Amino acid sequence: MSAKVLAFDVYGTLIDTHGVVTELETRLSASGKAAQAADFSRRWRDKQLEYSFRRGLMGAYVPFSQCTREALDFTDRALQTELRETDKDHLMEVYARLPAFPETAAALARLDRAGVRCVAFSNGTAAAVEGLLDQAGIRAHFEAVVSVDEVKRFKPDPAVYAHLRQRLEVDPGDTWLISSNPFDVIGARHAGLHAAWVRRSSEAPFDPWGIEPDMTVADLDALAERLG
Repeated sequence: MSAKVLAFDVYGTLIDTHGVVTELETRLSASGKAAQAADFSRRWRDKQLEYSFRRGLMGAYVPFSQCTREALDFTDRALQTELRETDKDHLMEVYARLPAFPETAAALARLDRAGVRCVAFSNGTAAAVEGLLDQAGIRAHFEAVVSVDEVKRFKPDPAVYAHLRQRLEVDPGDTWLISSNPFDVIGARHAGLHAAWVRRSSEAPFDPWGIEPDMTVADLDALAERLG
């Protein structure tokens, strides 16, 4: 068994947060704005993260699902898409069963065979993440789910990464954060962990903060090849 523990971010790293676009197209068709579905999805995700950052700074923690719903309400107003409450409820249900990225299951299986310990590490509550991983068919690859809800903070608060280390009971040098979110990678590196950036778009820039990932990969297959 490898000494390394890989802590995988969930939303945007294992799970495709834009897997809701098809459903958005259907729901936005009533207002004749189905063509805005992709833009709606991007804005929804950006606002979801912004709300978690703002609440973290304010010390006003709420479950991540509330940030998600408030971001949905905001995006609907901003784009004037006039979604009904029933549409929003349905979209939240869809968000709870988003698909994994295509290579996720095979990459995790490869890490399993190599004896690498893996955990899921998310802004989502444990119950939400458990459900998401179960429906995506990948829960069995993780020995545990570590949620920020346990400390009532959001990434990239240093307390969140300290909590991860305490839960894992491993040395910082053996702990790797795996994330497609630069803010998460920087937060982990700042807290003394190793971090790999999953750069899913070749055009995605990394924040110029002088804190770089230990490793950059295009997808989880490439990660498994290097860390498996």
